[in-house]
Parts: sequence; structure tokens; C-alpha cells
Amino acid sequence: MRIVRLLALSLALSIGSGAAQAQTKEVIFAHQDMVVPFRVAQAAGAIEKATGYKITWKQFGGGGDVIKALASGDIPIGEVGSSPATAAAAQGLDIQVIWILDDINNAEQLVVRNGSGINTLADLKGKKVATPFVSTSHYQLLYALNKGGVSPKDAQLINLRPAEIAAAWERGDIDATFIWDPVLSKTKASGKVILSAADIAKQGAPTFDAIIVNRGWAEKNKDFLIALTKEIAKANEAYKAAKAKYTPDSDEVKAIAKVVGAAPETVPATLADYAFPTPAEQASDKWLGGGKESSVARALASTAVFLKEQGRITDVPPDFGKFVNPEFAAAAKE
Repeated sequence: MRIVRLLALSLALSIGSGAAQAQTKEVIFAHQDMVVPFRVAQAAGAIEKATGYKITWKQFGGGGDVIKALASGDIPIGEVGSSPATAAAAQGLDIQVIWILDDINNAEQLVVRNGSGINTLADLKGKKVATPFVSTSHYQLLYALNKGGVSPKDAQLINLRPAEIAAAWERGDIDATFIWDPVLSKTKASGKVILSAADIAKQGAPTFDAIIVNRGWAEKNKDFLIALTKEIAKANEAYKAAKAKYTPDSDEVKAIAKVVGAAPETVPATLADYAFPTPAEQASDKWLGGGKESSVARALASTAVFLKEQGRITDVPPDFGKFVNPEFAAAAKE
């Protein structure tokens, strides 16, 4: 009888352990409204199928909000721009950049309202300019103003999330905005572009969107991250191999538009504004490879110096290489 009881107890513990492991195969994934091919896989449930995880997709209004959620332990993984990633590292969060969601290229732009009298950066003096603070747009706006000899204090910089910017633009409350789609397209309908992210990148301030993870969680969930990056790579390659197929009435574009809240007719042009590095490119020193000398680590370091000068962060870590991990990109290319 004692043996039977021990076997029963052992079986119960085994079942309990299995159930606990099954329950841990859940994750809250923080995403934003960037218009990228990844949304097709997201909408189709391809990530859940590939990983076996139950995923709660939670949309955030900006990278600053994602960083706060990571800091509080509410989420272990999320999408952020290079500026929020820098801020997270500088604030001491134990995070790693594991994937480049996109090279922002021309996908973020400074738009001024028609009739505002703004034609140059100097004309922004005294004007209301909205952007999500601690975002890549915010970083590049500050960088451009600095390069153009305009003090950020001379313009009225306003911290608004994308949806709030769209509403403020519609009401006529702001004169300009540095923002991305789907809001970008809405503002361009009654405004004009005077500067793009690609223009500022050429001046020495490149930006990108990335997936960052809590380091400890990543160590315990490597299989998930490998499967995730492989699915994102597949979505990117499907887009690059058949861009002409991504028309407003295609299933792919409709899926992207639905996830991010964009008008389908704006999606093809927005996708074309981004660049999507391959897994091999990401694993190389062009992006994530090379530790402290990787392009991403150097970009984060450069961003940190600027953000400190602007009073946005207090410390600059001596080595950003520890915040960059190329192993999942390397696995995705295999």
C-alpha cells in the first residue's frame, strides 16, 4: 500500500510539474503600431503555432510605455525604437536587443501643417511640435534642431502618443509633428514634409526599431525566441520577394492595417519606406554581431551621449555590447 501511495504521489507531482511547465508557455508581447511585414504573421497566429506559446499581444502607444512595462515586470519582451532601447539600458534595465524589426529609413518624418508658415527648422521657433518623448522620432527631432542651430527650448515640444497626435492634428492644436505611420499619412494629407529620418541618419543619427527582451527571461525561453525570429524573417522575405503583391486589397495588407489601425491604402507606401535586414545581416557586425563594436551597440552609445547632453538620461553605460545579443538572428539564418 505504501508503494502504491508513493507511486501515486510521484505521478501527481509529475503531472503537476507538467502542468506548471505548460502554464509557463505564455507570454505578453508588447507591440506598437509600426507598419511591418511581421504583422501578417502576428495576425495569422503563425507565431503561436511556431512556438507553442499562448501569446497575449498588447499594443502600446510608444517605446517609453514599453520600457515602463518592462521595468515593472509586466512584460518580458517588446518592440521599441533605438532611443527607448538606449534609455532602458542607461536606466539599468537588464535587457538585450535581439532583433532589428526594421531600419527606419524614411518611415518617420517631420510634417508641418499647411499654412503654418513653417518651411525650415528655424521656422519651428515658437511653434507647437508634437512627438512621443523618448522615441526615435523625439531623438531625431532633438538631433536635427541641435544640428540646425535651433534650441529645443525655442520650440514648444509637446509629448503626445501617436493617437493623441492624430487627434491634436485634427483639432488644429499643433503646428508640426515628427511621427510614423499610421498617423504620418493622416498628417501628410494636410501638411508637408520638411525632414525625414533618412535625412537625419545621413547627418550621423541613424535609428531603428528593435525587439528587446528581459535577459533572464530570454535565457529560459530560447526556443521561443528562435522560433519567433525565424517567423519574422519569413514574413520579411515574403514581402521582399513579392512587393507588388502587397496592394491595398490584398490579404497581407489588410492584415497589417487591421493590427496597427492604418488605412489599407497607406500601407504599401509605408512598407516601402522601411528596410528589413536579413538574419545574416543582423547576425553580422553590420547590426547585432561584434559585441561593443557592433553597429547597434555603437548606435546606442551615440544615442546615449546625445540623450545625456539633452538631460534625458543621467548616465552613459561604458559598454553597450552587453545589451546586444546576435544569437537569435544567427539561429534564424540557419
